[in-house]
Amino acid sequence: METTSILEEVLLKKSQQKKKISPNNYKERLFVLTKTSLSYYEYDKEKKGSKKGSIDIKKIRCADTVNLEEQTPVEREYPFQIVYKEGLLYIYAANEESRSRWLDALHKEIQDNLDLLNKYHKGFFANGKFLCCNQTCKTAPGCTIWEKCKVPFYFCFCCSIRSCLHLLASSSSYPYLKISPNYYLRNHISFVTCCLIRALGFLSRLETIRLSCKVSSPILLFRNHAVNNMQNISCCSWYAGNISRAQAEQLLRQKGKEGAFMVRNSSQAGMYTVSVFSMALEDKKGTVKHYHVYTNSENKLYLAENYCFDSVPQLIHYHQHNSAGMITRLRHSVSTSANKVPSTASLGNGIWELKREDIVLLKELGSGQFGVVQMGKWKGKYDVAVKMIKEGSMSEDEFIEEAQTMMKLNHPKLVKLYGVCTKTYPIYIVAEYMANGCLLSYLKNHGMEMQSFQLLEICYNICEAMAFLESHQFIHRDFAARNCLVDSDLTVKVSDFGMARYVLDDLYVSSLGTKFPVKWSAPEVFHYTKFSSKSDVWAFGVLMWEVFTLGNQPYKMYDNTQVIEKVSQGYRLYRPQLASDTVYKIMYSCWHELPEKRPTFHHLLSFIEPLREDDKS
Repeated sequence: METTSILEEVLLKKSQQKKKISPNNYKERLFVLTKTSLSYYEYDKEKKGSKKGSIDIKKIRCADTVNLEEQTPVEREYPFQIVYKEGLLYIYAANEESRSRWLDALHKEIQDNLDLLNKYHKGFFANGKFLCCNQTCKTAPGCTIWEKCKVPFYFCFCCSIRSCLHLLASSSSYPYLKISPNYYLRNHISFVTCCLIRALGFLSRLETIRLSCKVSSPILLFRNHAVNNMQNISCCSWYAGNISRAQAEQLLRQKGKEGAFMVRNSSQAGMYTVSVFSMALEDKKGTVKHYHVYTNSENKLYLAENYCFDSVPQLIHYHQHNSAGMITRLRHSVSTSANKVPSTASLGNGIWELKREDIVLLKELGSGQFGVVQMGKWKGKYDVAVKMIKEGSMSEDEFIEEAQTMMKLNHPKLVKLYGVCTKTYPIYIVAEYMANGCLLSYLKNHGMEMQSFQLLEICYNICEAMAFLESHQFIHRDFAARNCLVDSDLTVKVSDFGMARYVLDDLYVSSLGTKFPVKWSAPEVFHYTKFSSKSDVWAFGVLMWEVFTLGNQPYKMYDNTQVIEKVSQGYRLYRPQLASDTVYKIMYSCWHELPEKRPTFHHLLSFIEPLREDDKS
């Protein structure tokens, strides 16, 4: 008999695609989670129908999010997966809050399962392969360490060496162990057994203390430093997470101090790289060196082989006082931390309307076409950017109608729109705070410090965001360096997407009364007011030119009327000095007179990808 339900909700279920040629289909199902099972039912006209499937909770091995596929429609933006002994289930929630609620509940229910995965697949299994690693077997081992649900495995110390070894052998996928409070060592489990456990390599840091053997007293005390390290490293000021090599170098050069350093994730899961800036070599601008954190045969960590440590924090602490084979000792940690609103936070009672009293304005960041932009705090805790809309500057009703759609466009390279305050004037538009401000200003202030591969990385970041908008049939209309922002870790994100539709001032008004920025506009825009993703592609070519000229104004010698005339006659922007011939060809391909001859953003990504220096070391 079914126990009381923990969660019930109508979710979208993806077909199993049992054969490579099987078409994908998506059906609404009523999902019911209980202590014993996850079941799903037909659901029609708010009525629960027949059961279509059920998974035993004890058989679930992993529950986590899935990376979005290309061309994902809005209703399928929040997928998650259930990996169980007999197969794989993909489910789509309506929003991030719903998905988090289901995953949190599932993690709680499966935490004591005996064969949880150590690694899982972040990509969908589609067209006969996993999109993340191209493995063609559905039961293929995972390619990414599963860190979302750090589920402890309770090792029951049994009364024989044989049982101990059996449990160890059957539990090889668990990240770590801890003693079960319900079991104690019997007299005849000897210190030798402890050594066997250590020899098997199951627990990399095992400390054993031999005590007088009593039935009521465990003789093992052990500590897994690796687990402590994984849990604590994110709190360290020098830890930069998944930052790229290009971003790391730029941040360290910006700091400009001998021994400035950070630790970042390597492309190899579970490994780290230490990046450090030094003026020790002849290069007047200084140099950045990257050191891999290696593991020896005893599972100790090192940069220089003669100096080994149990954890990354211990290793960093040592090298803060001793160079020991490095170009310099680690002197100044460079932080990339930012006090962001977490994706799981609920900002307001409604989907998009926020409480004005929850937002405190702290300082002015600048002004834009709609009014003043301020940095603020939400509920005294999280940093946000607040656009205070002056009356008469925008078509408010039209914007508010589409605000919810814009909020659903979630991508790591898009500036997140959190919500609006519309009850009184001035209207607030509350968005993600980007600590390094506008890309155009950043290029003018810091561009001389940057190398070509870092400029290309900026273009790639932006192109990723635009490919996402393109896949959702969303047009930016005002795409330029001034509408991209730079985060604390130097990630560049696209901002103000779609906002040009609501402008009521005359900043971009042509002689026909249509609003657009002429110098970034394609011929079909200034001739026929025809916007599309391909007109955004034209603007991306101009933005690339801005990046590689370090913030120069395009067509600087001409006014808008002259630009329209010259572009119509085939004139195009020149090749920037910092752009190679290949990079300029990519720019130039965006400026074809016929929209259909221009590449898509997804094609542009494939053009830029081979040119990027391998910065995932």
